[in-house]
Amino acid sequence: MSAHEKVETNLGLLIVLVIVVISIGGLIEIVPLYFMKSTTEPVKGLKPYTALQLSGRDIYQREGCNTCHSQMIRPFRAETERYGHYSVAGEFVYDRPFLWGSKRTGPDLHRVGGRYSDEWHRVHLTNPRDVVPESIMPGYPWLAENPVDTKHIQAKMRGLRTLGHPYSDKEIEEAPEQLKGKTEMDAMVAYLQGLGRSLTSRR
Repeated sequence: MSAHEKVETNLGLLIVLVIVVISIGGLIEIVPLYFMKSTTEPVKGLKPYTALQLSGRDIYQREGCNTCHSQMIRPFRAETERYGHYSVAGEFVYDRPFLWGSKRTGPDLHRVGGRYSDEWHRVHLTNPRDVVPESIMPGYPWLAENPVDTKHIQAKMRGLRTLGHPYSDKEIEEAPEQLKGKTEMDAMVAYLQGLGRSLTSRR
């Protein structure tokens, strides 16, 4: 019996070897990225999310926006002409978890920041068809009625600081005050308006 046959007929050995091969391949692909500055260091001008933007990001995930909208513009002409400059790794340093996605029922949102006014976003989130008649996106009118959660923002920011986000003690201390009187709609708009601006603002 050849060595190849022994591996194929011994299920336990086959499983072990498959795990070894996948582990080695994964390490070869992933480890070098930790030593590439372009993937581990933020692009110039990138700042961590403010308390309001961070709350908006949580709401964005809660409402499932990332299931229909990607946040990753690929370096293809068809995409850069429609959405703007292609995405680079250094823009996502403060994104935990990242929301790249691959499903585009709606357009990619990575460069949506600054493209429309705050009021446009409010109308669009309340009833998308008021600004985009052919839209199939659902409305989120309750965001304008729900107050932003102020209880957990400091814990979130402290947790992110342990992962490398440069939040100062002052920023964390003042976070609940910055959210006072704000609605979830305010937070969502603040988040959307900040998307993708660190790179485009330097061009």
